[in-house]
Amino acid sequence: MVERRLARPEPTRIVLTEEGPALVSGPVELELPDGSRVRSDRAVTAVCHCRRSKRYPICDASHRRKVRQEGREA
Repeated sequence: MVERRLARPEPTRIVLTEEGPALVSGPVELELPDGSRVRSDRAVTAVCHCRRSKRYPICDASHRRKVRQEGREA
């Protein structure tokens, strides 16, 4: 009898960045609090966690915009 060993798939990798999105490797399906789902088939998907993205939950780099600090004139 030949023993078969099933190859374990690599775990999904998620990289949390300091001031930007979470980077998720591989295709991903995101479920939002309202139950709707968003799918991305990219090799790496940038998931917004600052909620500034106009494409939320997919990051559009809106976190990079400078915010005017109080007490400073433009």
